[in-house]
This record gives sequence, C-alpha cells and structure tokens, in this order.
Amino acid sequence: MARHRITSLNSRLVIYAGIAGGIAVAITKFGAALFTGSSAMMSEGVHTLVDTGNSALLLYGMHRAAQKPDGDHPLGYSREIYFWSFIVAVLVFALGAGLSFYEGVSHIRHPEAIQDPSVNYIVLAISALFDVPTFWLALRNFKGDGDLSTLFGKFKDSKDPTEFTTFFENAATVLGLITAAAGIYLSVLFNRPELDGVASLVISAVLAVTAILLARETKGLLIGEPADEKVVESITRIARSIPDVIHANGILTTQLGPDQIIATLSIEFADRLRTSDIEQRVVDLERRVKARHSEVMAVFIKPQTAAEFQRVHRAKVKAGGPAEH
Repeated sequence: MARHRITSLNSRLVIYAGIAGGIAVAITKFGAALFTGSSAMMSEGVHTLVDTGNSALLLYGMHRAAQKPDGDHPLGYSREIYFWSFIVAVLVFALGAGLSFYEGVSHIRHPEAIQDPSVNYIVLAISALFDVPTFWLALRNFKGDGDLSTLFGKFKDSKDPTEFTTFFENAATVLGLITAAAGIYLSVLFNRPELDGVASLVISAVLAVTAILLARETKGLLIGEPADEKVVESITRIARSIPDVIHANGILTTQLGPDQIIATLSIEFADRLRTSDIEQRVVDLERRVKARHSEVMAVFIKPQTAAEFQRVHRAKVKAGGPAEH
C-alpha cells in the first residue's frame, strides 16, 4: 500500500509536468504549422493538445477514485480511474490518431511546400526540452527497479492505469517529435511535400497502436481482474496458518482499484469447532490479511469441506465460470 501511494504521487508529478508545458507547446506547434504549412507539425499540435486534455482527465479520475464509500457505492469509487483511463484511450484514438490521419491524407492529396522549415525545427527542439524529461520521469516511474526488458510484463501486470497511460502517452510524444522532424527534413531535402503528409500518417499509426494497447488493458481492469499472484499466494499462506484450518480450498480475488482488493476464500475448518469458534477464526484471519495487505478492503470466508469445494469447482469449470486458486 505504501509503495502504491509513492507510485501514485510520482504518477501525479509526471501528469502535472506534462500539463505544465502541454498547452504552451501545443499553441506553439499550431502557430508553427499555420506559418510554415507543415502537416506533420499540425498533427503534433493535435497530439500535444489531446495529451494535455487526457492528462487533465486522468487527474480528474484519480480525484473521483479517491472518494470514500457511501450508500450508493459501498465498495468505493476506485474503478472510476479505470473508466477515465479507458476514455483517455478512446480520445487518443478518435482525436489524436483520427485527426492526424485526416491531416496526413489531406496533405498527400494536396501537397504544399513547407515555408521556412527552420521555424519547425526550433519549435520541435523547444518541445523536446519539455517532452523528453517528462518521458524520462514517466519511464523511471513505470519501470521502477526493473530494467527495460521488464516493461511489457509490468504493463500486463499493472493494476494502476495512470502509470502505464502516462508512460505510453509520453513515449508516443517522443516518437511523434522524431517522426515530425524526419518528415519535415525529408520533404525539404527531396522537395517532396507529400512526405510531410506521410509523417502525419506515421504519427497517426503510433497513436492508434498506443490507443489500442491502452484500451485493451484498461478494459480488462474495468471488467475486473484478479489481484497480483503474489498477493493471492500470501493470503492463502495466511489462511493456512490459522489454527484449526484443515484446508484452504481456494481463493477468488477482484481488483477494485489500484489500491483496493476484495478476497473470497473457501476454507475447511476442524469439525470440532463451534459456530463461535469459527467466527473467531474468521475475525483473526481477516485481521491478519489486512495487517499484511492494507489494500485488501474486504475478506469473505465460506466454510466448506474440501470435497464440496472440489465438486462446486468442477461444476464451475465445466460451465465456463471462474476458477478459484
């Protein structure tokens, strides 16, 4: 839990850093695009503006997710961050990729030579001063103590969309800057203004791939994913350590938010226990789990023999239902 709070704070800092320069950079890019007629620069202006708006939506989602449980939402609002992250992915695709694609096709069909490309280079260099350090912060925050080879695994396993969304958006931004600079340079070098439009199409493709990856992962979180396997194994070990627990049959977990988990356990208690004894063991188990994993907000215990659990488990698997670990 403490680590997540630190990560969440770092995510906020990365988002604030992105917003701080985003609006100014977007206005500058649009101005350069209108002055020089560069399609790639126009796409980069759209890209930056969309990223800035998305960062604001992520902050709003984090604010909404922090609300305390109430009568309408007894388990809290943690999944709001998943919803708003999904909206961000949709906007990246619809606005960022869509408008860049339109701009690229339009410029290829009606090419116009870039006027004074040095203006574009200066604007891209200024943008890089803001965007490259922000990308570096996002990369360090996302990969943590791991190396670059672990990034894809972290992306698949992450339960905090603010981490991987800010990382992917900033990575797409840096790729967009490189692509725009290459498109402008090649169009001037070969006197082929349509190459500037091709750069817009490449930027559109980068944004589309980014959006698809983000949408796919956040959709899984929004629907409901199990907790990290290490947490599941830890809770199972704690259950087995409780006196008079004959067998910890299985466990189902649901990730409600980056720092909220619900766990449901099937446990076989000793036959000699009275109802009051079982109640005490359940209270002790819940106390130990929450002490070890403060992100676990609720623990539900189902007293059940191992034989009955196996029977129900086989029936669920046959019917295509969720399998308990």
